[in-house]
Amino acid sequence: QVQLVESGGGSVHAGGSLGLSCAASGRTDSNYAMGWFRQAPGKEREFVASISWSGGSTEYAEPVKGRATISRDNAKNTVWLQMYSLKPEDTAVYYCAAGHTIVKSTTPTLANEYDYWGQGTQVTVSS
Repeated sequence: QVQLVESGGGSVHAGGSLGLSCAASGRTDSNYAMGWFRQAPGKEREFVASISWSGGSTEYAEPVKGRATISRDNAKNTVWLQMYSLKPEDTAVYYCAAGHTIVKSTTPTLANEYDYWGQGTQVTVSS
């Protein structure tokens, strides 16, 4: 079992920046890719970014490409999502997820590829 706890959400004006953190605990000794998803009111949960277990590979959704950076520190069992030039359409609950992988360079983009989820943190971007 892996427990994930997100932090760093909040309110920001359009054009601003925000950093999210996700701390993992429990069985963190396995190979886990990490991802960030978000869900806006009335919408499906969507992929935002993912990073491979090794940290050497990353993947971003088109809406955030160039405006987000995902990173991780396996020694600290922490993954971060830094977002820049935020837009009102970035408003959502952001979820951290961990998915067991065999290949260290895998960067899953589908929700069903992840095994564990955090409780989510709200990000609100005002215009």
